[in-house]
Amino acid sequence: MEKFKKIILKILKWTGISIAAILFLMFIIPILFPGTISAQVKLFANKHLAGKLDYKKTHLTFFRHFPSLTVSVDDLVLQGSKPFQNDTLLTAKEVAVGINLKNLIFNREVKIDEIYVTDANANVFVNSKGEANYNVYVSKPSKKPKDTTETGASIKLDLIKFKNWNIKYNDHSARVLVDAKGLNYTGKGGLSEDIFDLQTNLDINKVDFSLNRIYYAKQKTLHADLITRINTNALTFVLKKNELRINELPLKFIGFISILKDGYHMDIKAASEKTTIREMISVLPPQYLDWAKDTKIEGKSDLYFHIKGRFSEPKNVKPQVKVRLLVKNGFVSNGKAPVPMNNLNMDLNLDLPSLDTNQLAVNLRTLSFDLGPNNNFRAHVQTKGLNEMQVNADIKGAVNLQTLDQALGLKDIDIRGLMDTNIKANGIFSLDKKLFPKTKGYLNLKNGLVKTKYYPNPIQNISLIANISNTDGTFRSLGVKLDPFSFDFEGNPVFVNADLQDFEDLLYKVRAKGVLNVGRIYKVFAKKGFDISGLIMADLSLNGRQSYATAGQYSKLDNKGTLILKNIKATTEYLPKSFFIREGNFQFENEKMWFRKFFATYGKSDFALNGYLLNTINYFIERKGTLHGKFGMNSSYILIDEFMALKSGDNTDKSIEVEYAKVENPKSSGVVIIPKNLDVSLDVNAKKVEFKGLALNHLKGTASVNTGQVYLKNTSFDLIGSRMNIDARYQDESPLTANYDVALKVQDFDVQRAYKEIDMVREMVTAAKNVKGIVSLDYKLKGDFDQNMSPIYPSLEGGGMVNLRDVEVKNLKMLSAVGDNIGANAFNNPDMKGVTIETNIKNNLIHVDPFTFKVSVLRPSISGTTSFNGLLDLRVRVGLPPGGWIGFPIVVTGTHSQPKIKIFSKTGQGIVDALYNKKSNKVIREEKRAEKKTRRQQRKEKEAQEQKAKDAEKRIGEELKGK
Repeated sequence: MEKFKKIILKILKWTGISIAAILFLMFIIPILFPGTISAQVKLFANKHLAGKLDYKKTHLTFFRHFPSLTVSVDDLVLQGSKPFQNDTLLTAKEVAVGINLKNLIFNREVKIDEIYVTDANANVFVNSKGEANYNVYVSKPSKKPKDTTETGASIKLDLIKFKNWNIKYNDHSARVLVDAKGLNYTGKGGLSEDIFDLQTNLDINKVDFSLNRIYYAKQKTLHADLITRINTNALTFVLKKNELRINELPLKFIGFISILKDGYHMDIKAASEKTTIREMISVLPPQYLDWAKDTKIEGKSDLYFHIKGRFSEPKNVKPQVKVRLLVKNGFVSNGKAPVPMNNLNMDLNLDLPSLDTNQLAVNLRTLSFDLGPNNNFRAHVQTKGLNEMQVNADIKGAVNLQTLDQALGLKDIDIRGLMDTNIKANGIFSLDKKLFPKTKGYLNLKNGLVKTKYYPNPIQNISLIANISNTDGTFRSLGVKLDPFSFDFEGNPVFVNADLQDFEDLLYKVRAKGVLNVGRIYKVFAKKGFDISGLIMADLSLNGRQSYATAGQYSKLDNKGTLILKNIKATTEYLPKSFFIREGNFQFENEKMWFRKFFATYGKSDFALNGYLLNTINYFIERKGTLHGKFGMNSSYILIDEFMALKSGDNTDKSIEVEYAKVENPKSSGVVIIPKNLDVSLDVNAKKVEFKGLALNHLKGTASVNTGQVYLKNTSFDLIGSRMNIDARYQDESPLTANYDVALKVQDFDVQRAYKEIDMVREMVTAAKNVKGIVSLDYKLKGDFDQNMSPIYPSLEGGGMVNLRDVEVKNLKMLSAVGDNIGANAFNNPDMKGVTIETNIKNNLIHVDPFTFKVSVLRPSISGTTSFNGLLDLRVRVGLPPGGWIGFPIVVTGTHSQPKIKIFSKTGQGIVDALYNKKSNKVIREEKRAEKKTRRQQRKEKEAQEQKAKDAEKRIGEELKGK
């Protein structure tokens, strides 16, 4: 017993000593090696991170992630890679790396084998050009031999652990958005090996997923248990064991992903087999899940998903997606339902080659359910393509909508009515080829009613009798009849009768009458953003044939009636704000839709229109139709700035191009986008038009919109106290760029006032600062606007004349320098009254044709080239009395602020022009001082540049005249 006690005491003794030693080492090692570790980790970060890294404190301890020795960084902020170096890629409360203790003690080397990141926010972004912000890790060039003497930290990972992450992945090039909140991730494996198996455990509290702004998952929980084989040499991920659970739905998948230089290659199959309908429903949007809790749901379901192929934005290559959803023997019933929805079966197949919706194939092999005897629905629909769609459909059913409502247990909506339908269709649908499937069928609805919790009164007495037929698969035999479609809302009856035949040359007979309270209609369905109590009052009778209008046979048309709008709010996807139609009184007279009284506002701008739209019936019939019209437009104030596409406003339904452009250029205003399907002429009379702080008063003229371009002809306005005449053309190229032509004439304007009030004058004519008096201008220009709708000066081409009618030029440095060098002080105040200067602009250079003026008894003449950034290459000939027939040459180089003078010289130093790419709207090369060349070379280059500028001016004039 004594011997046993001694053994126990020894064990306890040495155990205590060992524990004490370990604890001692755990305290002493961080004290012994802090400089080594801190220095080498900083060295590693500086060498391998392209993004800017910032943090508050560092710690070296065993106790934060026991038993690992970790270097911890608190409050880390990592910026993105170019061109996102000013945006935050990652913030984290703590980032810790585990250090290999053996290498640290014996080799004094820092080997990182674990990474911990806690309470982090990651914002991963790929713009429309495919540029990503996450390329912050700079790897060593693979061709260089390994340097065994190199010091610093190295990575040999065995563990990655993320705790409480929020990750947002927004890829504009693929139009994908993933937003994950409450992410916890643990990855184990030999992560530094060339090929290794990564064991992953992943949990996400809430995840959203959308493609093309359509959400396929919203606030879903996600659990993943994965084993992925990773080949770092080929950047390939092979999915070996992969089990997911989205809410209650289990999902297994296999396959691989390979990362390529310009995208990725994948082949992934996913399946959720032998699950229940309830589990499948759990992935529906959150608003439907409360309904599922209180509803009895039975039945089996299977889901299959396959994505295969390459994705490359530069090569415009995208993978194929296939989806199949099976539902068998479904049963849905609410406690209050007289009968359940029984025998619910569905087999839906989707095939999307190259992610191209024009190739989309939809095969709804079956959709069927019963709601008791003589109350059932059956459907088979098969389509392929979009612009030219092959259709095979067979839909038949007689359903009591109230029974369906009760069986499903719908809470927020009450629907009633007897719906009976029987439609068969087989053939090709193509608007371009005027093809329509052979069709025969009807849809009848009697005693219909719709009521929601959002509004106390229902839409009731809904009646619809619709018949459709097509006998030969063309538009010619297509016929649609609505006899009638009617309903009551708020005591106001509305009815529409329509008989439409021969869609190749539509023969229409439509009668519509009623009053709609638009604001309240939208409230019934809880539509946000339409909170204006607008009214639509219609009393229309439309009779005619489509070709009558196009052939000018207006006497055969019998279109008449009125349409009145009041307090209607309307938006378009390319404008940031809503139009508010205060009053619109429209009268139909055969081919014309007259605007008898139309008042609208857009932000601070107001419009009153009086005129007509021509052939509106055809516009709404034809997919690619153009709306023609002629109006008189009066306005007290128009602010162009608020029409720029990226400006802030109340419109939330913007195009995806505008939305992405705004995200990628948050400080830009964008340009004004012009509708492409309008051909409208406007006689404009506006008291004030304002553009970027420049006020145009009493604007009058003709404006026209045609095929996405705006033209101004014979237009005049008051600017800086003078009347300006202008012809112009404007066209947007994208939400961020536009181009324009302009020919302007202005008589007798004040130079100093123009210099002070107009930015473009200050930037283009810097010499105007030293000029006082009255000037006239006749000039033509073409160029591009940038993302803030400011002119891009290197894009400017054109030319014209400036007449110095009554001016005073004082202390112009270039002339003063000439005077100082020849001893003529009169150059400080030359006589330029009545002088006409002709110039041409091309590639950021201004070419000045020879002009002569007076300086006391001297007759100097000037010609040459100057640039927008102030470079000079001018020739001055100083004519001596009498008459200036004899003179001597002077060359002026340098800059406007520091001119250089050479007397008795004709050899200057040319200026290399700027290079501008019109497709990308980028300046490739700025203008710069040329290398010294012979006089002959300079003369040839000058002549060539001047000829280019004159040709451009001539071309602009011809284009404006022709348009």
